[in-house]
Amino acid sequence: MRTRVVVTGIGCITPVGNSVDAMWQALQEMRSGVDYITHFDASGFPTQFAGEVKDFDLADYLDDAERYEGTGRHVRYALAAAQQAVQDSGLLDSDVAPTRFGVYLGAGEGQQDFLLFMNMLTDSLRGEEVDMAEFARLGLERMDGARELEQEPNVAAAHIAGLFNAQGPNLNTLTACAASSQALGEATELIRRGDADVMISGGAHSMIHPFGVTGFNLLTALSTLNEAPQRASRPFDKNRDGFVLSEGAGMLILEELEHAKARGAHIYGEIVGYGSTSDAYRITDIHPEGRGATACIRMALRDAGLNTDQIDYINAHGTSTIVNDKVETRAIKTALGADAYKTPVSSTKSMMGHLIAAAGSVEAIACLLAIRDGILPPTTNYETPDPECDLDYVPNEPRPARVQRALSNSFGFGGQNVSLVFSEFVK
Repeated sequence: MRTRVVVTGIGCITPVGNSVDAMWQALQEMRSGVDYITHFDASGFPTQFAGEVKDFDLADYLDDAERYEGTGRHVRYALAAAQQAVQDSGLLDSDVAPTRFGVYLGAGEGQQDFLLFMNMLTDSLRGEEVDMAEFARLGLERMDGARELEQEPNVAAAHIAGLFNAQGPNLNTLTACAASSQALGEATELIRRGDADVMISGGAHSMIHPFGVTGFNLLTALSTLNEAPQRASRPFDKNRDGFVLSEGAGMLILEELEHAKARGAHIYGEIVGYGSTSDAYRITDIHPEGRGATACIRMALRDAGLNTDQIDYINAHGTSTIVNDKVETRAIKTALGADAYKTPVSSTKSMMGHLIAAAGSVEAIACLLAIRDGILPPTTNYETPDPECDLDYVPNEPRPARVQRALSNSFGFGGQNVSLVFSEFVK
């Protein structure tokens, strides 16, 4: 019999709330976390809004928060979300073998020290050429090497391991927008094959800085609805014009079932299916027929041992870009056949925006809460149906529903596809 993996703790930092309860309440009340950017002056950018984390202070979560003062925002969000999840799980009051306790994140790089870099570049210009010797001298004078190391993608996992004495497997993946879902799937596999009993898994990211916004604007991937930021994320709506860049973290405690039962842990649900594929197509474009996404959904269903009529809810990748929403709809219909039209699909990105590497883990939490509470979070800002997006997107209002199994999709740049299936826990 295959080893069963359950979720025993959850925590998050998001644009709509800095705890699981706050986030879930906001989604049910259809409150947007999108507003004008305050992290830097974005007045000259094509996109001037984002989903920023608000009113966040790491000291609200950790007694020694000053120890992490030099870390990037993504690291601080990760630490706060992990602390919530570990506390929620009751692990702090149990005896977990350190070498059987690991961390697997999908975490992105920290915010770039963009202004420092640009000032150094400007100060080392000699006419139209950069004096590299002067640039190097200014770097040695002005930059903090330790701080620069703190921006590396793996640093969040390292800090979390140190905080909780997790001496087992420690990994980080950065498969773009699929990263934290990939981490959850791979952490599940680590437990299934007996390499760990408990894993802290999820993701963290913050790309709300000049370099991040510029890059996505150059790709024409961001919405430019500057006159109405809270309406900008419009998944599956005919008038959608791009995604909303957001930041945050989501963490889950994954645990081998017998280990969880032995310590009397509360169980939110079970991870029963994991699929991971590549489009093998283009770096920035999803395959137009959704071949990788379709195969990924099918793989997750096969891993879970489920038929297409046994999924009660799909939390879509649903970015609000013209191509993604159309192709994801096509992939769901191809993978589920006629059952696609019977299955509710919604995108919580309509309220939270796109947390990039952290998106999948927060959406996984939404799936577990939908199972727990029997409520489907809605797709807000849905006004004009798109003939190419013709599924039930739970428009504009949360919906009571019996949810025994939920599918979560995450599709990233580079054609990285991950689907996860969560099930209510049955003894």
